Amino acid sequence: MTMLLAAGLAGVMVPASAAPAPRAASCATATDWRAGTWYPAGSIVRYNGAYYIAEHDNPGYDPTISTWYWDPYSCDGGGGNPSGFVVSEAQFNQMFPNRNSFYTYSGLVAALSSYPGFATTGSVEVQRREAAAFLANVSHETGGLVHIVEQNTANYPHYCDWSQPYGCPAGQAAYYGRGPIQLSWNFNYKAAGDALGIDLLGNPWLVQNDSAVAWRTALWFWNTQSGAGTMSGHQAIVSGAGFGESIRSINGSIECNGGNPGQVQSRVTTFQNFSQLLGTTPGGNLYC
Repeated sequence: MTMLLAAGLAGVMVPASAAPAPRAASCATATDWRAGTWYPAGSIVRYNGAYYIAEHDNPGYDPTISTWYWDPYSCDGGGGNPSGFVVSEAQFNQMFPNRNSFYTYSGLVAALSSYPGFATTGSVEVQRREAAAFLANVSHETGGLVHIVEQNTANYPHYCDWSQPYGCPAGQAAYYGRGPIQLSWNFNYKAAGDALGIDLLGNPWLVQNDSAVAWRTALWFWNTQSGAGTMSGHQAIVSGAGFGESIRSINGSIECNGGNPGQVQSRVTTFQNFSQLLGTTPGGNLYC
């Protein structure tokens, strides 16, 4: 009698004799699909000249028949990204049709190496959910990736905390909001710069002049900072705490606990739209 091992998804059982295939996570490393081979979620295979990505773990089901387990995958830059990022350039452009040319897709992709756990942790569903959550918050902060710097210039002198031992060497009004998550305050520029190996305390203008630096500061905040909450945006999504906790980490002191329900709803609606575009679900706990 053939022994079976539980796979844990929808009652799928794996033959004990079936050896798992090495996970191909890009078109460059994809192999031809083979029946009876165990494919973990995220694996990419070739089948009759087309590419498919495993949406769920499966024991070698036919990609053209078992569409719950497999999705078509494009390797030409139109529907997929050979670099492995879960958001293609075409999807990025669809999310931000009116974006400022400063916010390049290539700048975002270049910044990903700073935080390799971003949109690569957990199942494919969770990876896509994190990308959707990050980009939805980014969209809200920048008006759809239109604004590079904070529009309320009256706020500029107020982002200098002189109690910090390093002060504000670039000038009292130099630490206003910039970039995809509108990095602001001298202490945030100092912390982000230290983490990324860039002197942002002395040269905060890099965030508005270099697309990759701007994206890296946004990823720094998303992956490491809890803000008014208890966890980072990254932790909120990969742990299942929910999108609402990512809002709390970014602007919870102003928007959460009934502070500004309209702003929260705007973020949630964008997140739901982006999740649908990326072929994932938004999960629970959407509000804060």
